[in-house]
Amino acid sequence: MRAEPLYLDHNASTPLHPRVREAVVRALDEGFGNPSADHAPGRRARAFVERARAQVAALLGCDPDEIVFTGGGTEANNLALRGLPAPALVLSAVEHPATTEPARLLAGSGTVVVEVPVGADGALDPAAVERALADVPAPATVSVILAQNETGVIQPVAAVARLARARGAVVHTDAAQAVGKIPVDVRALGVDLLSVAGHKLYAPKGVGALYVRRGVALGPVLVGAGHERGLRPGTENVAGIAGLGAACALASEDLVIEAPRQLALRERLTGQLRAAGFVVHGGGAERLPNTVNGRFPGVRGSALLGRVAEVAFSTGSACHAGEEHASRALLAMGLAPEEALGAVRLTLGRQTTAAEIDEVAALLVRAAQRGV
Repeated sequence: MRAEPLYLDHNASTPLHPRVREAVVRALDEGFGNPSADHAPGRRARAFVERARAQVAALLGCDPDEIVFTGGGTEANNLALRGLPAPALVLSAVEHPATTEPARLLAGSGTVVVEVPVGADGALDPAAVERALADVPAPATVSVILAQNETGVIQPVAAVARLARARGAVVHTDAAQAVGKIPVDVRALGVDLLSVAGHKLYAPKGVGALYVRRGVALGPVLVGAGHERGLRPGTENVAGIAGLGAACALASEDLVIEAPRQLALRERLTGQLRAAGFVVHGGGAERLPNTVNGRFPGVRGSALLGRVAEVAFSTGSACHAGEEHASRALLAMGLAPEEALGAVRLTLGRQTTAAEIDEVAALLVRAAQRGV
């Protein structure tokens, strides 16, 4: 038995990259002042924040003053959706709870919320969003996840944005799983708002960012002092922000190499699993290079998780009060509940090697052959 399992759960959270750790420690040591204070320690802290703002903006292809730091991706989504005075919200059926729960809150206060279905491959049809917009009050907000967190399916956000903005809608995308894994350019996507989560790209937990296109009339969700242009009150998490900046700088440097490397490993893994009967979910759609979601027919994901302690991965279900509940996203793709309960998610990262992939495949296949 391994002392530490092989880690294939990078869509849940990533380990802190050594370069990011260095940036965090330096900010803790040197940036202890309040960034709003007008003295040397405060100015040093402010310099860390502004350097990180420029690094995040460079990765996303926007200007630094269009970046607002938050406490994570969930807060960024809440700020984007609840900070807009829109009478209607259109979203996909495969959004993360960080989007669906703010949507539920908005619906309870009178906002018209419409959920657009996806196809069997997990991808959204942009024309379906356009049709939904024709039936709701304008101007609406549209929110479509850029890369689905469970299946890795990349949604046609640029096409959605073109159609939606032509109808006067404001477009938001939850890019928490995409940033740092694939190129993400806000101008190319044509979105107005985009959410980032630090711990999905080798930065610390508890820090994120929201791209706010210049001119978008966004209001704060929290109230207090005027930090982050009045959109996110509260003294900035200087160390976390510095770490996020360093992680974005790292992605800017080597994403062009790292993404295809992980794609090759993903295909190596799926090839070995498919040979043993594994069914890939969303296999017909464009997906993140690091993400495999699928099932061995007749085998529950929770059973595999319990048998393969040598690997850290996720299943396609959630357990509440001893009961398993199938993934909402997989059900939206047309899977039967029992099929969805069979799902496992294996997500690769920067440290994943070919030898580890071969070991993981062998362990999973052997465990699956034991059945339910």
